[in-house]
Amino acid sequence: MKELYLVRYGEIGLKGKNRKFFENRLTANIKRTLQTVARCKVYQTHSRNFVAVLDGDPAEVLNRLTQIFGIVSISPVAIASLELEAIKLVALREFAAVARPGLRFKVETRRANKQFPLKSPEVSREVGAYLLAGLADLVVDVRTPEAVLEVEIRENDAYLYTQTIPGPGGLPVGVAGKGLLLLSGGIDSPVAGWLALKRGVTLEAVHFYSHPFTSERAKEKVFDLCRELTRFGGKIKLHLVHFTEIQTELRLKTPERLTITLMRRMMLRIAERLAEKQGALALITGESLGQVASQTMESINVIERVTTMPVFRPLIALDKTEIVTLAQRIGTYPISIRPYEDCCTIFLPEFPVTRPQLAEVEAAEAVLEIEALIANSLAKTETIQYGSAL
Repeated sequence: MKELYLVRYGEIGLKGKNRKFFENRLTANIKRTLQTVARCKVYQTHSRNFVAVLDGDPAEVLNRLTQIFGIVSISPVAIASLELEAIKLVALREFAAVARPGLRFKVETRRANKQFPLKSPEVSREVGAYLLAGLADLVVDVRTPEAVLEVEIRENDAYLYTQTIPGPGGLPVGVAGKGLLLLSGGIDSPVAGWLALKRGVTLEAVHFYSHPFTSERAKEKVFDLCRELTRFGGKIKLHLVHFTEIQTELRLKTPERLTITLMRRMMLRIAERLAEKQGALALITGESLGQVASQTMESINVIERVTTMPVFRPLIALDKTEIVTLAQRIGTYPISIRPYEDCCTIFLPEFPVTRPQLAEVEAAEAVLEIEALIANSLAKTETIQYGSAL
């Protein structure tokens, strides 16, 4: 065995009688995520998962673990038998890797196995004294330590570690139903998808493209964004909806100032039909309140009237700086800023309405053959699958 990782979860532990369902999903997601990079043994034990790397690159295993929702933190651990002297010897070996003269440290013990003869403070005291004797110029500091040696005493073994690497938190993907993400190719919608995945949602995505008004490069952006999201969410189906005829009709037959509002209403209508067909229970968008004309409260109200399906907006209260920071963190930002326009930015009116009135919008739509336009777009829809199932 090259490495052993202790994997912690947080929110899952509060799930009461449903907890086992969440734990099993997390374990399954870990196994399926790692199966392509290394041969690992993954197992549960009392609020913990352990990942033993049998063959493969431990660093890549750790990297993948930091991308799995439901995981709060990961620690590389060393194992000692349930004897104080064995624990001391392993502690000295592990702590020697981080020790230096003047280092302020403490030992923290958790005794999950109450059959172990020494209590937690006694173990910490004994191990701390052993480290002081075996390593030069250490300083005990229980209040503001620079390094902590953690000792977990469990049923069959003791686990020791000095490092805790944060995970993404949230819930395991697959525990909260399926949602359909309206993926534009810009900065916001991939971040919205990532946040939905963090709450356990299984994602599918829909992208509206308007060839020849939008280029193939614009589609490639969306393909790459889907691939990036699969690092966190496993398999993602992408539905490519041909939107050219609808945008042409809007441009020719409706007031320019209402184009964005009408376009968004058509998108929601089509997305709802797709979602129902795919068994998705909600639509997910990258809207942030007040960011652009179609995202004022009045616009959102009028646009959403065309669907009875819940519309989730994970970014609704975030500003652009916060969204960009998240996009950079998850790796979608460099893709999103490629200079290729999507169908939301072409034909953008000079003075779009910011407070549309429902009656005016419905009157503008009266000249359109809405059902025929929707049917035509759905008939031309292509579906591509990225990633592997969690």
